[in-house]
Amino acid sequence: MGRRRLLLLLKPLDTYSFHQSNGASRSINPKVLHYLDSRRRVHKDAIESCRSILQRNSIEWDATFCNNLSRPIQDVDLVVTLGGDGTLLQASHFLDDSIPLLGVNSDPTQPQEVQELSNEFDATRSTGYLCAATVKNFEQILNSILEGQTTPSELSRMSIHVNSIPLSTYALNDILVADPCPASASRFSFRIRKDGESSSPLVNCRSSGLRISTATGSTAAMLSAGGYQMPVLSKDLQYMVREPISPEPARLSLMHGLIKPNDSMDVDWYTKEGLIYIDGSYPAHPVQHGDTIKVSSRGPILKVFLPNHLLPSKM
Repeated sequence: MGRRRLLLLLKPLDTYSFHQSNGASRSINPKVLHYLDSRRRVHKDAIESCRSILQRNSIEWDATFCNNLSRPIQDVDLVVTLGGDGTLLQASHFLDDSIPLLGVNSDPTQPQEVQELSNEFDATRSTGYLCAATVKNFEQILNSILEGQTTPSELSRMSIHVNSIPLSTYALNDILVADPCPASASRFSFRIRKDGESSSPLVNCRSSGLRISTATGSTAAMLSAGGYQMPVLSKDLQYMVREPISPEPARLSLMHGLIKPNDSMDVDWYTKEGLIYIDGSYPAHPVQHGDTIKVSSRGPILKVFLPNHLLPSKM
């Protein structure tokens, strides 16, 4: 077997910079500045540590910041993201179903720091929910992967069509369809279809939008909004109408539910403007009055090395 090729994708260092807007002069808590500087230093040290580990291994590798990506990733055997879940999600938009992905949490939350600063600001760092490694165990997990002792899990992704035209980005976490102004209501209708035929009533909505999540994304905004966590390897999608305005009692149970693997959801958009936010605020695809959005879990799977606590328990 030839030498493995690896791409190391880095969270940008300027993420931790503090930007003063419009030249305004205002007092900034020095502890906040120290916290941001600490996060930057920890992330920078993590980059150097991972580079040193890769240099010691018999592997060809290259590194780039994830915001430099502009085309699909090809011709590598493994992609490693160094940052947090956001970095991993961003990388997923450039990967097909053939290249596995390993997330390394470069800046885990420090519980003592959070406790000490809890009365001043939120000092949580990177959650790294999908990251199987930290800098401390990166070499061990990398060797396990290279030696074939660890296999990636196959996570479902969401396929999105607008007016029958597929979007090039597949959602690993979730999508939010909403008016560009968060204070504005959106008008839309949706129904579930099975094999092209309607399998649910048409639901007419006025609300602050529609969120649809994969099993992977069910622990993020969906859970915060009152949804439930799904097994990470489930192929179902979960949807929820956000803050429905005066829903009909007979339709209330239809505001939250599942889209099964063989089903899809058709959404007819009746607001002047709208955006489909994919895995966060970027990328966002515009829609307009009269557009039809079709969503299903038929996107290509993504191979991800998951942390042990997310893996199904073995009987």
